[in-house]
Amino acid sequence: MQRIFRLIAVVVVGLSLIPLVSACSSKKKEVILATTTSTQDTGLLDVLKPAFEKKTGYLLKVVAVGTGQALAMGEKGEADVLLVHAPSSEEKLVESGAAINRRLVMHNDFVIVGPSSDPAGIKGLKRASEAFVKIAQTKSVFVSRGDDSGTHKKEQEIWAQAKLKPEGSWYLSAGAGMGQTLRIASEKSGYTLTDRGTFLAQRKSLSLEVLVEGDPILLNIYHVMEVNPEKFKKINAAGGKAFADFIVSPEGQKIVGEFGMDKFGSPLFIPDAGKKEFN
Repeated sequence: MQRIFRLIAVVVVGLSLIPLVSACSSKKKEVILATTTSTQDTGLLDVLKPAFEKKTGYLLKVVAVGTGQALAMGEKGEADVLLVHAPSSEEKLVESGAAINRRLVMHNDFVIVGPSSDPAGIKGLKRASEAFVKIAQTKSVFVSRGDDSGTHKKEQEIWAQAKLKPEGSWYLSAGAGMGQTLRIASEKSGYTLTDRGTFLAQRKSLSLEVLVEGDPILLNIYHVMEVNPEKFKKINAAGGKAFADFIVSPEGQKIVGEFGMDKFGSPLFIPDAGKKEFN
């Protein structure tokens, strides 16, 4: 009889442990990536995610928000790894000790897009700030991301260079990701600042065209950073490092460098791992 009770106890204990072990294992294998919407809206993560999961066995959970929000997640230990594009804000996070091992991943550029009618007459201008001045002077519709994203930070940098503070009914704050902001600008025949990759990925559904490009201030640089396990004990440090290592590895960089070639004839991002930082 004692043997029977002992057997039953073992079975019950064994069964009760199964979901606990499974849950712990699942949590350990999940990696939370906080990143900008451009990496999702372009479709790049649709390619990187399965390749990373197949290579490492980790499950990648993507949280695509504005870079400001992604950095805030890192600051609170709510993500394992960050892929973002706001260099000065990234540096502050590293200096605070919340993030470590910041590495260059890739770049593309920002462009100013607008309707073909171009009511502000900015097409072909060489300086983004000059284009912003004309948009403000003519009170042409401008749609801002308005979400503290890397793109929004870049827009604010250009307004500062133009020595203007945009305000009025012509200046609209979308408070949305890049894809949605582009759609609003298209619907309202307005201008906006966008990363080139997202614009190219969604161009067919938009009534917008590239009007200003090539100004050095429009360079768009992406870095990957791991959230610091010394500061946040509960994060998946090994998983975060695995993703960071993967995206700067030859395999990850090959994916980055080839992404967009089939649809657009040129890549949407230029791989930069191992190169010197941009000045």
